[in-house]
Amino acid sequence: MTTKRKSSAVRLLAELGGDYNFGSMLAAIREGEGYSQSEMARRLGISRSHLCDIEKRRKAVSLARAAEFARTLGLSEKQFVRVAVQELVDETGLQVQVVFA
Repeated sequence: MTTKRKSSAVRLLAELGGDYNFGSMLAAIREGEGYSQSEMARRLGISRSHLCDIEKRRKAVSLARAAEFARTLGLSEKQFVRVAVQELVDETGLQVQVVFA
């Protein structure tokens, strides 16, 4: 069984609870790890402008891409996918909280 590490940014976001989205989570991880947008984009295999669009919520991330990003960063796929699903639910206007067991 593989254990995924939690970055300090992900731990902080989890402790804070509240509203955050996939883009803000990714930006917090990037900043917490000390990466520039260019460095993070290179790690994720996307362009810097695409990463910027994700962080600013101008572009959405598919669930498969969310899981891929988590694997690449060595973080929890479950958490990345949960946040991506929650963002999709929020965009519909539904007042539903996504919880994964």
